[in-house]
Amino acid sequence: MESNAAAQPGLRSGLIATASSIPDSAGYENRPPRDPNGIGRYYQGRQIAHVMGHEGADWLERDDRSQEEGTETLVKELHLKPTDVVADIGAGTGFFSFRLAALVPQGEVLAVDIQPEMIAELKQRQLKNGLRNVEPVLGTISDPHLPAGKVDVVLIVDAYHEFDHPHEMGLAIRKALRPGTGRLALVEYRAEDPNVPIKQIHKMTVGQAKKEMSAVGLEFVEVRETLPQQHLLLFRRPAANP
Repeated sequence: MESNAAAQPGLRSGLIATASSIPDSAGYENRPPRDPNGIGRYYQGRQIAHVMGHEGADWLERDDRSQEEGTETLVKELHLKPTDVVADIGAGTGFFSFRLAALVPQGEVLAVDIQPEMIAELKQRQLKNGLRNVEPVLGTISDPHLPAGKVDVVLIVDAYHEFDHPHEMGLAIRKALRPGTGRLALVEYRAEDPNVPIKQIHKMTVGQAKKEMSAVGLEFVEVRETLPQQHLLLFRRPAANP
């Protein structure tokens, strides 16, 4: 999972202090965890998973990641234009950010993470590779701090299911995308496939992803099943969407 861990100690405790079996207006509810790998907070009926902190940075850069996840295939499936502005949310060490940067030489990659430690690591890697069109962005658990209406593609790889505030993040992503053309590429392990060797709470079904993106006003475009273990789900901001 790409990094989306909260930087402030104890931040999660406030999310589960009050039990409620009735979803609020955004679709959240607090109740005892049914899976110990998740927190006592649910969104649209889905239990939110515990996050991977900056201590897991080496896992993001593991040698077999490209083969295991088909990362080169994923990058090609985005069909980026040289001038695109791309936001990599949950960028972590910049595994995808720097690969995307090479494909948008006249554009920009906004590498978003909420952990200062990951941003520092990303900047160190940038000094070594010299890719100047990557801008590290320190976001929060509810706002990726992206420019309104300026982003062509938002990429989230194996991180969305860990977001503490998926509704607020979804609304912020919709606002950042260009009206009518801006796309969200959501990558999550296939929950429908029991052979994918990932804990169930770190997977997502197509139906659940469509439900959650619809709740923030994003239109489903298609799902591409070209990756070994993950869904690649594409959504779009409608032209008339505020």
